[in-house]
Amino acid sequence: MTHKTTDQSSTEAKKFVHDVQLYINGEFLHAKGNGTFQNKSPFTNEVLNEVAEGRKEDIKEAVEAAKHAFENTWSKLKLAERMTYINKIADVIDEEVEEIAILEAIDTGLPISQTRKMVSRAATNFRFYAKMVEAKLYGEAYQQDDEFMNYTIYKPLGVVGLITPWNAPFMLETWKVAPALATGNTVVLKPAELSPLTANKLAEVIHKAGVPKGVFNVVHGFGETAGAALVEHPDVKAISFTGETVTGSTIIRNAADTLKKTSMELGGKSPLIVFEDADLERALDAAVWGIFSFNGERCTANSRVFLHKSIKDSFVEALKERVFNIKMGDPMDPSTQLGPLIETEHYNKVNHYIQLAKEEGCDVIQGKIPEELKAGNFVPATLLLNATNDMSVCQEEIFGPVMAVIEFQSEEEVIAAANDVKYGLAGYVWTNDIKRGHRVAQAVEAGMIWINSQNTRDLRIPFGGTKASGIGREGGHYAMFEFYTEPKVIHVALGDHHIPQFGKKK
Repeated sequence: MTHKTTDQSSTEAKKFVHDVQLYINGEFLHAKGNGTFQNKSPFTNEVLNEVAEGRKEDIKEAVEAAKHAFENTWSKLKLAERMTYINKIADVIDEEVEEIAILEAIDTGLPISQTRKMVSRAATNFRFYAKMVEAKLYGEAYQQDDEFMNYTIYKPLGVVGLITPWNAPFMLETWKVAPALATGNTVVLKPAELSPLTANKLAEVIHKAGVPKGVFNVVHGFGETAGAALVEHPDVKAISFTGETVTGSTIIRNAADTLKKTSMELGGKSPLIVFEDADLERALDAAVWGIFSFNGERCTANSRVFLHKSIKDSFVEALKERVFNIKMGDPMDPSTQLGPLIETEHYNKVNHYIQLAKEEGCDVIQGKIPEELKAGNFVPATLLLNATNDMSVCQEEIFGPVMAVIEFQSEEEVIAAANDVKYGLAGYVWTNDIKRGHRVAQAVEAGMIWINSQNTRDLRIPFGGTKASGIGREGGHYAMFEFYTEPKVIHVALGDHHIPQFGKKK
């Protein structure tokens, strides 16, 4: 489908922004305590809008609505009826894609050229899971001699809680909402408080699609109040969370009291390894895009780049040229490649790490921030040269446009260094020796590895990490069968088999 685009400044685009309420049981509502919080522009740090602040009592109402909808409406629908709603959501996203992309850019600081692509993928998420549920939501069958038939079916859990991050929020929200609804669950979404606009728009989209009330609910608020209440609620059967590792660990602990299923997609410090025989121009493109797209606020970003000693100097010179030429600017400008970070606190954190890198001995190379952008949370594309893997800036997730460059000489050395970190989400290997590519990919401790490729996504495969990068997988049948449903085994006797007769008189 072709969509008309509207290129405009962030100031002009603010006409799409309005105050945000909760969405519970098919209605947009004020929070019960009438509290609100301010949502600020990453580009100007001016207040964009007011957002209803949901708390425990609002979560309680949303969960009750979702439970009622699951028991009385959503679970009663035939599969084809439910898939009609899922496909209708995708259709409405297509109709609203330009407005959603604008809201995403205004709210997060992500460049509009990137949010347009991300939002278009959101409709695909719903259509993909509609097709997969229709084709694949079946189990196994086994005959046991001539006496029994055993088979499995997959049943939805009930109410699921989804807690989503502020980077690429709309795409990542739909990535969870689509399989949750398609498999027959009802949803309470607690979006990140720093990016409420497109979560509210998703509620409007689902409302417009005519989904029965209570099936989908949104409670805006903070993690320690709304998020904690969602995790602790006994009627919530599972929590899917994407975010940083410390929060994920807290959620797992709190979910244990009610024996909830949890899926955690957490932080990363992903290595990109360039061997001397690699296609260096393509590796350069991938390395630059992989850390400086999404403003560097990407869990799978290649924040540690390992360069073979023989090609390091020339590769670094090429990196410097790219860094100096990356265009910072208004997120609504289609030519902008690097926008502002999400908020001032995060901006300060990233700058703290850059200062720490200098103290640890790195040579810091950065682009320049134009004077007219100084009001925003802009951190220029940054290289940390002469880095070593034991530095704090190479061990801790910075989550910004900051690339640490580390030299290596041997395959064994680089594998050991790549693995010498607490995270294990993603990794990238660049070499034209395909045997070495497979060896290194299999040796690097990460949930996902790309050989001679940037981060490309296939919805059919599992997404997730190892070590401190998470627990569980989402995507494809992993979401359907391993998280959003439970298998039920049904045993059927085919005849009058022998049953022991305890207590029967002879």
